[in-house]
Amino acid sequence: MRNFHFPGRSTVHATNAMVATSHPQASLAAIEVLREGGTAVDAAVAGSALLGVIEPQSTGIGGDCFALIQPRGEGKIVAYNGSGRAPKAANADWYLERKINSVPLTSAHAVSIPGVIDAFATVLRDHGKFGFDRLLQPAIKAAEEGYVVAPRIAFDWKNQFEKLKNGTNTVRYLLPGGQPPVAGDVIRQAELGKTLRAIARDGRDAFYKGEIAEDMVETLRGIGGLHTLDDFAVHTTEVTTPIGTMYKGYDVWQCPPNGPGVTALLMLNILSRFDLTKYAPVSVERFHLEAEAARIAYMNREMHVASPEHMKINVAEMLEKGFADEYISKIGLDGMLDLPNVAPPMNPSTIYITVVDKDRNVCSFINSVAHSFGSAIVSNKTGVLFQNRAGGFRIQPGHPNCIEGGKRPLHTIMPGLLTKGGRSTMSFAVMGGQYQPTGQTHLLTNILDYGCDVQEAIDMPRGLHYEGQYQLEDSVPAAVVEGLKKLGHKTTSVVGPLGGAQAIWIDWDKGTLTGGSDPRKDGCALGY
Repeated sequence: MRNFHFPGRSTVHATNAMVATSHPQASLAAIEVLREGGTAVDAAVAGSALLGVIEPQSTGIGGDCFALIQPRGEGKIVAYNGSGRAPKAANADWYLERKINSVPLTSAHAVSIPGVIDAFATVLRDHGKFGFDRLLQPAIKAAEEGYVVAPRIAFDWKNQFEKLKNGTNTVRYLLPGGQPPVAGDVIRQAELGKTLRAIARDGRDAFYKGEIAEDMVETLRGIGGLHTLDDFAVHTTEVTTPIGTMYKGYDVWQCPPNGPGVTALLMLNILSRFDLTKYAPVSVERFHLEAEAARIAYMNREMHVASPEHMKINVAEMLEKGFADEYISKIGLDGMLDLPNVAPPMNPSTIYITVVDKDRNVCSFINSVAHSFGSAIVSNKTGVLFQNRAGGFRIQPGHPNCIEGGKRPLHTIMPGLLTKGGRSTMSFAVMGGQYQPTGQTHLLTNILDYGCDVQEAIDMPRGLHYEGQYQLEDSVPAAVVEGLKKLGHKTTSVVGPLGGAQAIWIDWDKGTLTGGSDPRKDGCALGY
């Protein structure tokens, strides 16, 4: 329970429906859709589309998405893969012949085909009541009439000033007056509004075919890209089956690869071997065990996980309880395991929205342009900021995640869903690039091991073991930092806070919903 002597957030409670996002305007837009009789998916699309305008550093229609949806909170869970593929002409030999050994993150080669608009259309076809003509209106209004820049968004915008100064069309579209906006400034994006209007009128084909696609291809090819109109025209969303594991009597569900969710499931399997409750939630022992689990899981992700048709071992093998025993059996509280440092090719930015409607339809939806402000390439005439998700490919023939035409890269974004006895208990995720598997694990263990409510679990201090360093938030006590150093961890403070979580807990017995939203972002949970 929250200690009201200290600043903090209370949980949000409702009986009908609830939404949690990283921006209050998106939460409000989603609630308005729900009040009009829309489904959880309708609300998620409206909120996500709006975030693509008002939170441009993290998301947009030039990006990708994944979703987990459970009808009425107890039906079959469906996973949606709205990630894009590399252009058909891309292959490792092409890059190696030109002495390119890694994908430049601010080049056209980092741009995979944006998947989010087709994914919007697909989830609405399967689970929606409304169409783009209604659901894109908040985003259109924000783009055309203007939106007020929120504090965390201004913080991120300032941090990316140098990147945006040197991008393609980014000064024109994203640096009004040549400078990053500050909190309270009003931003308008007329060209993006026009693009959204075309999609609202003509549907997904307005984006993947015709004038908008022609402008996107012309922009990308003009700076060296291999993209074609056909690459856009043939893009589709994959509808698939989620993967899962059991932790503390609950089933934890993730999207399958090329999503990275298996990483969090492997972390939970590792931590299930330990009794975390023997240690305080903010303690040397707890943070150390979490880091060791992450190091093992991330190492295996980098070795094995890719688009599934290119994986040499399958997910079921990775989730067997005996997997990685050679490492797990050596985890101790007297020092670190001797493991190679993992250096993933990217550490991107994301938004997440979770919605539960009055019929208990549950939607866990995550959307991203990869790195902050993506590739820093904006299409010439349409205002579409392109992601740089293809920067997640390796240019290493034989590697499961090696770039190849028509292939999806290993992703970082991962919506989560928790069920018990087949019923949804919590829809959740933790935004934040490479932090996401660790963040979801941290959130779940805060709740299932330490008994936190969703807001307490979100507020808890965080750390990420990444590229050989243990990045810790300033809220981690000095004694814990020193204790981790004594165990061999190279600790460092993070420049910005780690991740941003949203969660909704469903209490079927009481008929209530409880929401939490991360203070590390600008957002909130709202319900009615």
